[in-house]
Amino acid sequence: MDISLPLDKMTRLDKLAVMEKLWDELCRNPDSIPSPSWHKGILEKREQEITEGKAKFSSFDAAKERIRDQIK
Repeated sequence: MDISLPLDKMTRLDKLAVMEKLWDELCRNPDSIPSPSWHKGILEKREQEITEGKAKFSSFDAAKERIRDQIK
C-alpha cells in the first residue's frame, strides 16, 4: 500500500495529529505488534538487577534532567 501525505503542506500540529491517530490505531491491537527478541534479554537483565538489589531508580524529573544534560 502506497500512502502519500502532503507533508510539505502540513503544519506541525497536523503532523502530530496524524501521528496520534496512528498511535491510537496501533494501540487497539497491541498483541499484533511483536516485541523484538532483544527486548526479552534486556527485561530479564533488569529483573535480575532488581532481585539482586543492584537496580538504581530515579524520579521522572531527575531522569528528564539527566537526559537533557546528555543531549546538550
